[in-house]
Amino acid sequence: MQSTLLTIYPFLKIGHVIFMVFWLAGLFMLPRQCIYMLDHAPGSEGEAKWATRMDKLRKIILTPSLIIVWVLGLTMAIAMGFFSQGWLHAKLTLVVVLTGYHGWLVGQTKKMARGERPLTEARLRLIGEVPGLLLVLIVALVYLKPF
Repeated sequence: MQSTLLTIYPFLKIGHVIFMVFWLAGLFMLPRQCIYMLDHAPGSEGEAKWATRMDKLRKIILTPSLIIVWVLGLTMAIAMGFFSQGWLHAKLTLVVVLTGYHGWLVGQTKKMARGERPLTEARLRLIGEVPGLLLVLIVALVYLKPF
């Protein structure tokens, strides 16, 4: 099995990167969609349209991409024996934080779809930067492998 994983490693890596891009794109889009929803009164037709759009983004892009990124990433780490390397521990810690952010943001969008407004536009703009900052750190760890 180990030799099979090593043989398909480049394809695992390609899939991992592609679905990481999809996941991050969705995480960049979701706070922006929340901002657009703020322009509509709770219970309005406009709010319902944005709630539907956010639901589709979560169900079609975000959550499937998150799962695929984790499965492919862990499979690559097993295939290459990276679990003993410190950079991977740091990367996994940041990916766990990003996954937690994903879950928290999904919870906020579900509250908004129910007519609640837990976040202001300013706060949404600020938290929309979180995935970008984590992405910079994760990519630096993967390419530099500093420890």
